[in-house]
Amino acid sequence: MTSARRRRTRRRSVLNALAVLAALVWVFPVYWMVNTAFVPTSELFGLTPKFVPFPGTFKHFSGVLQDDKFWSALRMSAAVTSVVVVLAVLFGFMAAVAASRFRFKGRGALVMLVIVVQMLPAEALFISQFRMLDDWNLLSTVTGLSLLCLGGNVPFTMWLLRGFIDNIPAELEEAAMVDGCSRVGAFFRVTLPLLGPGLITSSVFAFLHTWNEYNLALIVMTKTDHATLPLWLRSFSSETSATDWGGVMAGSALIAIPVIALFMSVHSRMSSGLVAGAVKG
Repeated sequence: MTSARRRRTRRRSVLNALAVLAALVWVFPVYWMVNTAFVPTSELFGLTPKFVPFPGTFKHFSGVLQDDKFWSALRMSAAVTSVVVVLAVLFGFMAAVAASRFRFKGRGALVMLVIVVQMLPAEALFISQFRMLDDWNLLSTVTGLSLLCLGGNVPFTMWLLRGFIDNIPAELEEAAMVDGCSRVGAFFRVTLPLLGPGLITSSVFAFLHTWNEYNLALIVMTKTDHATLPLWLRSFSSETSATDWGGVMAGSALIAIPVIALFMSVHSRMSSGLVAGAVKG
C-alpha cells in the first residue's frame, strides 16, 4: 500500500468516525425521549439516570392513548396538514412553472420578492393575522390555520420547485411539441414525470412545517377543544401541578411516528431530490 493510499484511508477513517459521532449526537435526544417514556414516574427524578428502562412501564403511553383530547388533536393536525400539503404543492408548483418557463416583465422581481418574504419574522405578522382571521370568523378552524400555514409554505415550495424545473432542459418539451404535443401536453408528459423527487421533497418540507407548527396554532386555535398536537402537549404542564414528563415524552414519541414513517418511505427519493434541486436555480 502506497503512502498516498494510506493517507486517504486514514483520512476516510477519521471522517467516518466524526460522522458516527455527529449521528450519535443527533440520535441521542430521540433515544432519551423514548427512554423517558418507558421510565416509571417514581424514577424520573432520580439522581442516577436510567439509560435502559428495565423493566419499564407502558403507563404513560396508555394514558396518552386513553385521552380523548389526544385523538381530537390528532384529527385536527391531520386535517390541517393534509390541506396545507396538497394546496402548498399545487400552488407552489404552478407559481414555479410560471417563474421558470415563462418570460414576463417582473419575473426576476417576483423571485426576489419570494426570497424577501421568507426573511420576514413570523412574529411580526401575528397581530395582523389574528385580526384578519377574527374578522373572517376563522379563529379555531381548520380553514383559518391552514390559510396561515399556506402563506408560509407556498413561497418556499415555489422557490424549491423552481430549481427543479430550471434543471430540466426546456428542449425536452420543445422536442415533444415538434412530435405533435401541445405546450401543456409536453409539460405534463415529459417534464412532470421528472419532477417526482422535487414534488416529494417539497411535500415533506410542507408536512414537517405544518405538523410541528406551534406558534401559529397558539395564535389561531383559541379554543382548547380545537388544539393541534403541539398545543395538546401543553396539557401535561400546568401552574398548579408538576409537569408530567413521562406523558410529555410518550406523547412526543407518538407524534413523531408519522414523521419517521414518512421519512422511511420517501428518504431515497428525497435525497436525490435535494441533490437535483441544488444543481441549478
